[in-house]
Amino acid sequence: TLILGETGTGKTLTAKAVHEMSRRSAQPFIAVNCGAIPEQLLESEFFGHTKGAFSGAHANKEGYIGAAHNGTLFLDEIGELPIHLQVKLLRAIENKMYTPVGSNTPKVSSFRLIAATNQDLSRMVLEKKMRSDFYYRVHVLSITLPPLRERSGDIPLLVEAYMERKGLS
Repeated sequence: TLILGETGTGKTLTAKAVHEMSRRSAQPFIAVNCGAIPEQLLESEFFGHTKGAFSGAHANKEGYIGAAHNGTLFLDEIGELPIHLQVKLLRAIENKMYTPVGSNTPKVSSFRLIAATNQDLSRMVLEKKMRSDFYYRVHVLSITLPPLRERSGDIPLLVEAYMERKGLS
């Protein structure tokens, strides 16, 4: 599932709702802000690593893909992922297998993928900033969220939810 919409439209809330209404709702929901991870850490963060794989790897670490096993992996701002990682993620999505950094032993992770972006991914494919095979794999079903300025009826609901969450209602 690919959730499209401007910043602040509720893409993360929509992803959580899709997860909570699925057969995987009792399993983990792993949310990843793809734009917030330094590029040199991307592979280790997604696939995990083994002890000694690089300096600073003092213990084995499970990555996002392993943590999402039987649950949902939510990739927010998927347009920020570099091409080299798209290739490796595509393999994990298609084969349900991945290899931690520093290991030769593949691991299995079955997860639902939900992605979100405020970017025009089809344009990114034309500009060679996104692989077409990766785009078509994540763009099986899309949900477009209109901006809040077009949903003024939602404002009282959002204020009520905020007040409730802060204990002010």
